[in-house]
Amino acid sequence: MTLRLFDTATRDVRDFVPQTPGEVGIYLCGATVQAAPHIGHMRSAVAFDLLVRWLRRAGSRVTLIRNVTDIDDKILAKSAAAGEPWWAWAATYERAFTAAYDALGVLPPTYEPRATGHVPDMVELMERLVGRGHAYTTGPGDVWFDVRSWREYGSLTNQRLEDLNPVPDDVPADAHEAAAKHDPRDFALWKAPKDDEPATASWETPFGRGRPGWHLECSAMARRYLGDTFDIHGGGLDLRFPHHENEQAQSHAAGYGFARHWLHSAWVTQGGTKMSKSLGNGLLVREVLETTSPAVLRYALASVQYRSMLEWTPATVTEAQTTWERLAGFVERATERVGDVGDVRDAELPTAFTTAMDDDLNVPAALAVVHEHLRAGNSALADRSSAADAVARHHLVALRAMLEVLGLDPGDPQWADAGDSRYAAALDAVVGAEISARAEARAARDFATADAIRDRLAAAGIVVEDSADGARWSLG
Repeated sequence: MTLRLFDTATRDVRDFVPQTPGEVGIYLCGATVQAAPHIGHMRSAVAFDLLVRWLRRAGSRVTLIRNVTDIDDKILAKSAAAGEPWWAWAATYERAFTAAYDALGVLPPTYEPRATGHVPDMVELMERLVGRGHAYTTGPGDVWFDVRSWREYGSLTNQRLEDLNPVPDDVPADAHEAAAKHDPRDFALWKAPKDDEPATASWETPFGRGRPGWHLECSAMARRYLGDTFDIHGGGLDLRFPHHENEQAQSHAAGYGFARHWLHSAWVTQGGTKMSKSLGNGLLVREVLETTSPAVLRYALASVQYRSMLEWTPATVTEAQTTWERLAGFVERATERVGDVGDVRDAELPTAFTTAMDDDLNVPAALAVVHEHLRAGNSALADRSSAADAVARHHLVALRAMLEVLGLDPGDPQWADAGDSRYAAALDAVVGAEISARAEARAARDFATADAIRDRLAAAGIVVEDSADGARWSLG
């Protein structure tokens, strides 16, 4: 089956065919590093990490460019309020995002360009747009894209220009400049510095001194690293308008093919409301990881199909924790039984799993296949005959191979000691005491008490296995 992906531009699921067979170029809008990352940011990162992993598993050479917006209004405002240099503020939170990506097993991009490092590319793009009649200046340092000059403006999000309102960030503070714009919906390519902004936050250009507009950055960096036309442009659902609409308009107006396929991941919500710092409902990654293992958080973010909203409730982590413990517990017990199965990255994947992943990265359907092998594997472990070893090994390899594609292989050193040690220690102590009491009851031939203890543990999801070396327990 050919990989099929939902294309935001065409609004349907269609075959994904890269422009160069065996090679895929992806531009992913990364972080604006103005504050610490919350789990909503990580939803997008994990979603596109799954795409990259699946493409590479299929044999494609993937070039992933994930940018860093290291200068914008919020960075300048927050750094000024804190009395910090804007570039130091941005660097601090860029490191925080990197730490969060690493903790959740998000593979590093091929390159991670910063906006401030690509001013010459932006100037070149502006000159091209002005020369073609699609951009104009209203004063030193202010350059605008003329939306009425591009007939296809609004095509990405299926909106008519007449129905759109100006985006606040693109409205000049100065009333004279606002009146000088050709259309109130024209968006900024370059911004003249404000009087209270540091001189280091602006660059000299043929159009005057200023700093980049948000949209211009990504078009310039995508072309620098992926060429005039590339395969996939991705980002969170909230970026479709105005950011991606504006990117597409300015790149197409400049004569470039730009993205052949658009992918957008849905939000993490609380009470149906998008998670964000501005609303005060963003769960910071560092805070979540104080009580939740990185593997469990990744599982929670990855287990919902990327285009579906993920409603975050107190049960979200609890359910992910329970599932992860079942998966990791099986891998541990099966490995002890049949031995280390080695590297599973090239192991054959079940057909149903491959079909699910090729169907617009349908992770829930793929996880259903994982759980089929988990149940069959546990049944094989319960069978103490030597013939069951081969069956257990088969399911262990298949399960680990599938989870490796999802970045969640419990056998990967990334997830060593993935559980919360406090909970694990407490659970081990409580269950250990119960098993000791059961052993004493059996020694005294009080089988009614021994069976009652075993039933009580089973009701709590604890499986007790008796062997020549004594009883051992696991999460069922």
